[in-house]
Amino acid sequence: MDTRAYINAEIWTAAGPPIASGTLVVGDGKVGGIQHAEVVDCSGRYLLPGLIDAHTHTGVWGEGAKDDYDGNEISEAITPYVRTLDSIYPEDVGFEDARRGGVTTLGITHGSANPIGGQVTVVKATGLVADDMVIRFPAGVKMALGENPKMVGEHMKRAPRSRMGVAHLARKAFYEAIEYRKDLEHYDAQMAGRAGKPEAERTPVRAPKRDLGKEALLAVLDGEIPVRNHAHRMDDIRTAIRLAEEFGYRLVIDHGTEAYRIPDEIVSRGIPVAVGPVFGERAKRELNRQTPATAGILIKAGAKVAIMTDSPFNPINNLRDLVILAIREGLPQDRALETVTVNPAEILGVSDRVGSLEPGKDADFILLDGDPWDARSKVVATYIEGVQVFESTGPYIPD
Repeated sequence: MDTRAYINAEIWTAAGPPIASGTLVVGDGKVGGIQHAEVVDCSGRYLLPGLIDAHTHTGVWGEGAKDDYDGNEISEAITPYVRTLDSIYPEDVGFEDARRGGVTTLGITHGSANPIGGQVTVVKATGLVADDMVIRFPAGVKMALGENPKMVGEHMKRAPRSRMGVAHLARKAFYEAIEYRKDLEHYDAQMAGRAGKPEAERTPVRAPKRDLGKEALLAVLDGEIPVRNHAHRMDDIRTAIRLAEEFGYRLVIDHGTEAYRIPDEIVSRGIPVAVGPVFGERAKRELNRQTPATAGILIKAGAKVAIMTDSPFNPINNLRDLVILAIREGLPQDRALETVTVNPAEILGVSDRVGSLEPGKDADFILLDGDPWDARSKVVATYIEGVQVFESTGPYIPD
């Protein structure tokens, strides 16, 4: 692609202080320092990294039709073998909404119907082929505690029906994965012993039956990917911590509605929290203490926090508005940008490519016509890997 220099914008890099009248040079879809470039004057604009939503269901949870739904696999309680990648519908209107709201990277998660659900996919918000949109897969395994897996168990007339049942099924699955590893190791030892014998003395050895779900859980146990644990209530967050410490895996708390009540327990363990949605109805009792102050309390305590929409439950184009709401309730304004850029990039394991405007990273950025934390300011253009994927031409009127 052509090299372009975007000049005269106030640039917020998410890697340092704002640059009052800066220049962003883009070439080959990356942020760089190439010299001879086409000049794009951005006077009066604010230029920011593309926003990142760490927890969405866009593309797997169709909007506008109740039967357009591929976000949960509820036929069984334990389903780490399913992959959100296989459900993504690239033409879902939610991706258009993302581009309109300046969201360029999405962490697409399995829903919360299962004690252990499926695998997380990280995608860019543009494309017609899901595989081409992916920048990391898998990026985690979804787990859920609290009311949702209980309600689904009741609906399906199977376990779990209680919080202790939810935790038991998760614990049982991890121990079964550990036993599966032992079977694999025993097979490897048998094959090594067999290799040292003459051909005539080698007896057949059958490999353990392949189990895709246990393989996914072994990736968690080996630290390759984290658990993304849906937990709202304080006691559920503590159960998530208890399970993580029992098995030694990396943990991210998703939602964290009551995380503000136990910040020291979260910070002392270095657990990131994807907070949200911070606006919406109290649809169940575990949301009774919902507050937009959560993000600010956790950040002030020293936690790594991402603010997310949980789209479509909050529209993904409103991600920036959720940050503004959190600022109003105490999130330090100078820490706000990180909650939708560098922090979600690190949670999703893609900070080498996105989350800040630094040389060599993907040229994902947005232009706004005013201060990003003024709700009246509008995203006027969105770029992914240097290509403009959205331009505002006036009030949003759906086709």
